Amino acid sequence: MHNNFKSGFVAIIGRPNVGKSTFMNHVIGQKIAIMSDKAQTTRNKIQGVFTDQNKQIVFIDTPGIHKPKHKLGDFMVKIAENTLNEVDTILFMINADEGYGRGGDQYIMDRLQSIHKPVFLVINKIDLVHPDQLLPLITQYKDKYPFEEIVPISALEGNNVNRLMELITEHLPEGPQYYPEDQVTDHPERFIISELIREKALQLTREEVPHSVAVVIDKIDNQNEDEKVLIQATIIIERKSQKGIIIGKQGKMLKEIGKRARMDIERLLGSKVYLELWVKVQENWRNKPPHQLQEFGFNQDEY
Repeated sequence: MHNNFKSGFVAIIGRPNVGKSTFMNHVIGQKIAIMSDKAQTTRNKIQGVFTDQNKQIVFIDTPGIHKPKHKLGDFMVKIAENTLNEVDTILFMINADEGYGRGGDQYIMDRLQSIHKPVFLVINKIDLVHPDQLLPLITQYKDKYPFEEIVPISALEGNNVNRLMELITEHLPEGPQYYPEDQVTDHPERFIISELIREKALQLTREEVPHSVAVVIDKIDNQNEDEKVLIQATIIIERKSQKGIIIGKQGKMLKEIGKRARMDIERLLGSKVYLELWVKVQENWRNKPPHQLQEFGFNQDEY
């Protein structure tokens, strides 16, 4: 290890759909952050860990700093703001194609005023716009906040991502290697498995089921003789009407959710998986007090 090995924590913030997960997956090279075009699907701090010879960058995906609409929302915003005060650098990601979003972006920039950390403006999806459109966008944001760096990238195509990584490294302190080289996320597999199942349920049901879906892993058992890992999980929804949609005609939808999730989980674990899914209705679960939210994998102690 180099004498001047650098390491630190970097938070990624931004409105939904700006490409935070795509960026994470490009950098880490593995599917670890849930990918969905629905708002606020990343609930916990999924950390991607990037390690090479001279640095280790731990990325923290904060659960959106958005205006809270219910108790769970309040809880998330508090976590997000606490997280930002503890990191070394903040990436504020916007979507070049959508431009300045007054509500969401202004709300985030207002929150940033009280945080004394270097903030990079990362303009993602530049592959979708003409270069001439970038300058006015940059000027608009520059006037609203004193960004440390402004970096246009395309996370999907990989344009300029290396440059962004270099700039991040320049802002990192010298420090220890926090995680082993082959570790890409500090979240227990149980959490990632539940997110993969949740992602499939959201993707396949689209608009019919809002993102008030939680997945609880009931059991992971790899003591089977045929070397398959048995995973039992429950998909929790808020209303009876959603149950029929998630299960589908003759159970077709649930089967498809299971099939797609199983393929991703097998890639994650590197072994064959039996996945058994149940569906349960728990009305209004998002407004439960924080100690009950822990049943759904929102663990206050982690924060």
